[in-house]
Amino acid sequence: MALILNALMEIMRMPTIGGVLLELAFLATPLWVAVFVGLVVGWAWRPRWAAGLVGGGKGSSDDEMNVNESKDAFYGLHLAVPRLDWLRAQLPRYVTYLIPEQGSEKKKSDVDLGSPSQENKNLAVTLEDFQNLFALVETTDGGPAWIHMMDKSLPSLSYQAWRRDLEKGPPQYRSRTVFDDAKPETVRDFFWDDEFRMKNKWDDMLLYHETLEECPVTGTMLVHWIRKFPFFCSDREYTIGRRIWEVDGAYYCVTKGVPYSSIPRRKKPRRVDLYYSSWCIRAVESRRGDGQMTACEVLLFHYEDMGIPWEIAKLGVRQGMWGCVKKIEPGLRAYQASRKSGEPLSSCSMMAQINTKVTSSYLKSLGDYNDQCDDIVEAAEKKPWGSNIPKFVLIGGALALACTVDRGLITKAIIFGAVRRFAKIGRRL
Repeated sequence: MALILNALMEIMRMPTIGGVLLELAFLATPLWVAVFVGLVVGWAWRPRWAAGLVGGGKGSSDDEMNVNESKDAFYGLHLAVPRLDWLRAQLPRYVTYLIPEQGSEKKKSDVDLGSPSQENKNLAVTLEDFQNLFALVETTDGGPAWIHMMDKSLPSLSYQAWRRDLEKGPPQYRSRTVFDDAKPETVRDFFWDDEFRMKNKWDDMLLYHETLEECPVTGTMLVHWIRKFPFFCSDREYTIGRRIWEVDGAYYCVTKGVPYSSIPRRKKPRRVDLYYSSWCIRAVESRRGDGQMTACEVLLFHYEDMGIPWEIAKLGVRQGMWGCVKKIEPGLRAYQASRKSGEPLSSCSMMAQINTKVTSSYLKSLGDYNDQCDDIVEAAEKKPWGSNIPKFVLIGGALALACTVDRGLITKAIIFGAVRRFAKIGRRL
C-alpha cells in the first residue's frame, strides 16, 4: 500500500496533465487486466442458477443450455453446480463414505458394489473386510487350526466354541450358535440394535453407545461404545465401523475398530484399537429334525487387544463365555416379542436393513481364495498356564502387590482373596 501511495505522489508531481494521465494509465493497466481475468473466470465458473438470473429470471431452454455448455467446454472452464466428487476429495477419509455416488437411483436395500477400488476408497468397512469374513466362514483363510473349547446347549439353543492362537496378535475365537424358531432377519436386527442392548440389558457390559456417522445408501455405521470391565480394570472405549452384506439369503455382518480422531483419547476409559467381531447369520434346519428351516445359525469370529495379558484374557474368556451366551437367548426372545407387538424400530435396526446384496459367484470372481481348508480340531486344548504357576510365586506376588498398594486392610484382603481363587482355578484346570 505504501508503494502505491508513493507512486501516486510521484505521478502528481509531474509538470504536465498529459504526463500525469499517461502514468496513471500505466499504473491502472495491471488492475484492469486483473479485473478482466476475474470476469472471464467468474463467468466461466458460474453456477447454472446464476445463468438463469442473468436471463431475467426466465428458464433457459434445453437448446440454450446445450449451447452454453458447449461454449464452456470450449474454454475448458466448465464447472456448473459443485460436484460431490470434488467434495469427496476435500473431506477426511472417515467422512467420505457418507456421500453417496451421484446418479444413484437404486433402492437402499439393493446396493451395487461398483468397482472394488472405489469401494475401498469411500467406506470405513471395505469389500476386503467382507471377503475376509467370507473366507473365515468357509474356513479358507489359511490360518491355524481351530481348537475346540466347549459344547453347550439349552432347550432352544445350542452353542459350540473354538479358539486358535496366532504367532502375533491376540487369540481368536470362533463360535456357532443355533437359535430355534428364529428368522435370520430378526437375529440380524437384534445384534445391530444398540438401543435394545441397553434397554433389555442382555449385554450388561455395554455402558454407553452413540451413533457417530451413518450412510443411508450402504448402511455403513460408525458407533462409539464404552464397555464395563471387571473392577481391577478400567472400562474400555471403542470406535467401531460396521456394515452388512447379503449373499444368497445369508447376512455377513462386519464390525471392526476404526480410527476416529474427533473423539480424543483419554486415560479412562482406555481406547481399544484392535477390535474385530463379525458374524454370519443364516437359516438352518431345525434341531427337531423335521426338515424345516426354522432355526437360525450364527457363526461369530471375534478377537481384540484389551490391554490385558493374553493368557489371563484367555482364562477369563473361558470362564465367562457360556454365562454371556446364556443371556443372549432370553434377550432375543424379548426382542421377538417386541417386534410382534408392533413396537417401532430403532434407528440402528433400520440401518441393519440396508444391506449390500451380492452373489457368491460374483464374490469368488473378485479374488482367489486359499483352497486349503483350516482344520477344526476336536481334541481338548492344553491346560492354561495358570496350573503350572508355583504357589510360592503367587503368594510372593500378592505380598509385593499388597505392600505396594497402600489402600488399607480391605484392599489387601481383596488381593489375597483373588490370588487364592486364581490358585484354586489353576489346580482344577
